[in-house]
Amino acid sequence: MNIIQLSIPTPFYVGDVNVYLIKDDPVTLIDVGPKTPEAAAALRQRLAANGLEFRDVKRIVLTHAHEDHCGLAKQVRDEAKNAEVLVHNWETGHLFGRLAREEHRRLILRSGVPAAVFDDMQGLYEEISLLTDSLADGDLTELRDEMELEFESGSLKVLHTPGHTPGSCSFVREANRTLICGDCVLKRITPNPIMSPDPIDPDRRFPSLAEYLVSLARLRAQKPTLAYGGHGEPVTDFEEIFNRYVRAIDERQKRVISLIEKEGSTAFEIALRLFPNSMGHDVHRFLAISESVAHLDYAHGEGKIELEMKEGVEVYRRR
Repeated sequence: MNIIQLSIPTPFYVGDVNVYLIKDDPVTLIDVGPKTPEAAAALRQRLAANGLEFRDVKRIVLTHAHEDHCGLAKQVRDEAKNAEVLVHNWETGHLFGRLAREEHRRLILRSGVPAAVFDDMQGLYEEISLLTDSLADGDLTELRDEMELEFESGSLKVLHTPGHTPGSCSFVREANRTLICGDCVLKRITPNPIMSPDPIDPDRRFPSLAEYLVSLARLRAQKPTLAYGGHGEPVTDFEEIFNRYVRAIDERQKRVISLIEKEGSTAFEIALRLFPNSMGHDVHRFLAISESVAHLDYAHGEGKIELEMKEGVEVYRRR
């Protein structure tokens, strides 16, 4: 199976996104890049270098529905005359903006974020959502855990690996233990567990960090020889990455718990202390809040801290 990494520019601080071309029958793209003229031109150029055009693509598979990964899906699909688009049904970023729903507002205000700050973040993400074209449910094929994506030369097995988002998926070529894992595993960045409503019960937060650790262990169990991530170069030593991630998460847990004041703290207050330089008017603020909430949720789930509701806001206390 010929897996070709295509580097596509994005307007985000993370830099280029990796799109993976499976140059086999059916010709498949795993992720596509954001909906910008620069990304579209780059994707055309990278495909042309491999003797292909948008119209040759038969299948578009999305690791997850963040704008830098899914933005061009509709354009490629339309030029390819209705190429099949596959995504897990717990993903929502291709359907509406990241903070667009009322359940997002409820969950974020519950974490102590002031209403004015939420409104500011929502406005920013309304702008970012323009980097993807919405796709209706009827336009999509559902990715299911352990389903096989068949190719002429073999198959990729789908692994549902939630954490970064609820519907994040990875793909394993079992013949040589090669992974394509989106933003679940990145060589130089520890993936951020994004705050999301739970797909089963939107009144609850998705337990992103707990789920991510399970996903990471599941990928480790594949004993991968090579892991292609959504950004940066491939990972050739998965065990080193796994241990580094676990150490970093453990250290962050201890730091978060140490920041809880005696009278109790909200997730927003923890974010302000944990990431004092990331709380300005850009995406870093939401990522900082997401990271803080994820660690507090995990610590509470593990019985390390206590939680009480105070005037509709979650307040955490050390045991």
